[in-house]
Amino acid sequence: MAVASEEITSSLVRSLVSEQFPQWSELPIRPVEVQGWDNRTFRLGDRMAVRLPSADGYVAGLVREERTLEVLGSSFRVAIPRVVATGSPSAAFDRPWSVREWVEGRTLTAVDARDRERAISGVGDALKELQACDTVGGPWAGSASAYRGSHVSAVGEDVQGRLPLLDRRRAEGCRALWDEAVVTVWTEPPVWVHGDVAPGNMLFDTSGRLGALIDFGQTCVGDPACDLAFAWLSCSSRERDRLRDRLELPEDAWLRGAAWALWKALISSPEDVLTKYGRSRDAVLSDVAALTAG
Repeated sequence: MAVASEEITSSLVRSLVSEQFPQWSELPIRPVEVQGWDNRTFRLGDRMAVRLPSADGYVAGLVREERTLEVLGSSFRVAIPRVVATGSPSAAFDRPWSVREWVEGRTLTAVDARDRERAISGVGDALKELQACDTVGGPWAGSASAYRGSHVSAVGEDVQGRLPLLDRRRAEGCRALWDEAVVTVWTEPPVWVHGDVAPGNMLFDTSGRLGALIDFGQTCVGDPACDLAFAWLSCSSRERDRLRDRLELPEDAWLRGAAWALWKALISSPEDVLTKYGRSRDAVLSDVAALTAG
């Protein structure tokens, strides 16, 4: 019987570790404060973490992420999680799971307002470095990456189905942006795409300096535009300009990035947009709608 997400507890993790990695059986285990949706994460001592898929549908993502981290590990200078052991499915938990090095840091939401510009600059520099990494051996964009790295038209049905739910003026602006973005394409060689650039997937030190990127479950090789959605979902206009300066990508890539942000805002509740990305859904939609005004 499959284990439900609420049944993934510290007690279960302790039994799995004791059974498969007895050398770590005496280390304390505790859940991390902020949990993701696809996986549950627990601290294992001070230097490691256990990551377990919360449902059968997320197993492929965990396996794919492990392979991605292995490929990127030798070429990406920004710290990323390193897998130190892989757990096998068992009678207690019938999915694979992994033990990783713990990466210390605070998320973007915990960065002091005075250090935000340094933090955003660090994100831009990290994405630029990621895009410059050798793509040999990297997984291609597609259904396995939840279409991150694909052309934004892959989510067009969602957008077209939800635009009519907006007020007329905002819907017109958002539709104009979508129509302008969707006819553009990435013409450069495919590059590495993180796939889930969000405040909770980046870690900073106490001065706002970026220390690590995490959560590579949707990372792939393709069009980097989806990573630019962060500029509207999480950044002020000034921070957005700073990202533009750091990344130096074609203007049409930013249009598609805004279209990805539009999609995310449309399919998410106002509470989810604010909690996960840090800006109100209305603010995101207003900024996107204003891009083609005039």
